[in-house]
Amino acid sequence: MEITKENITEWLKGLQESICSALETADGKSKFLVENWKREEGGGGCSRVIKDGNVLEKGGVMFSAVHGTTPEFLLKEKEHSGNVDSNSTFYAAGVSIVLHPQNPMVPIIHMNVRYFEMSNGVKWLGGGIDLTPHYVNDEDAKYFHTEIKKVCDKHNANYYSKFKRWADDYFFITHRNETRGIGGIFFDKLNSDSEMSFEKNLAFWKDVGSAFAPIYVELIKRNKSRSFTGANKQWQLLRRGRYVEFNLIYDKGTKFGLESNGRIESILVSLPLNASWEYNFKPASGSEEERTLSLLKKGINWV
Repeated sequence: MEITKENITEWLKGLQESICSALETADGKSKFLVENWKREEGGGGCSRVIKDGNVLEKGGVMFSAVHGTTPEFLLKEKEHSGNVDSNSTFYAAGVSIVLHPQNPMVPIIHMNVRYFEMSNGVKWLGGGIDLTPHYVNDEDAKYFHTEIKKVCDKHNANYYSKFKRWADDYFFITHRNETRGIGGIFFDKLNSDSEMSFEKNLAFWKDVGSAFAPIYVELIKRNKSRSFTGANKQWQLLRRGRYVEFNLIYDKGTKFGLESNGRIESILVSLPLNASWEYNFKPASGSEEERTLSLLKKGINWV
């Protein structure tokens, strides 16, 4: 079948539907609120938001397909945009997910798969999946990275190590000198190259999206019933604060959404319901909080 933006868009709609169904089953209480919206400049999307669940305090599984005049900052990226002018147009479609759980023993998770094309024929794929535990659990970290590596290895033996490094570098809070979590994979502007055709990269991209639900549902099952204290909840709020810092300062998806006049509610749905910032917080020596901080660094080999 010919690859077109229309059939890629339909696949993304189906992905959103299947992920929401799996998450509702895993939560066992709340259902996603569905809101369809239109973008004045062209296109629109479907926002699905869940809140006050047994497992999920707040989360969004967002689909969008927008088009219009290419934003100025992309016109300057000649390396990836080719020969373009002020009359250039773009089409971008994707599914983006961030989930904030109730229990601090269940990790925050993020996933994004996106497709982008321009009127000059340039097109690319982007995306990734990363995990942000409030408390790093070695077995969960190994499981997560093992499953992601399986997806990569199915398509290209070099992709896991390459895209893991990219995730370590991308999901890094520079002003804190720590990673946002335990990483995962990240890739951007993936097209055809010496190793992989666009068709093969599209198959890899789809498998990344399809891997999300079974991986996170397993992590929910492992951790949703674990006990926790008030101190654990306060630590969760502090770690959420770090999540907010990254998303508002460094995240490229947030930047693109704002600079392309995107829908604010959809862009900022990644933020938690509650977060905290405590002045000069220092975890107790030998605590699980201190251990977690010691593992928020680049280059850890979990598999």
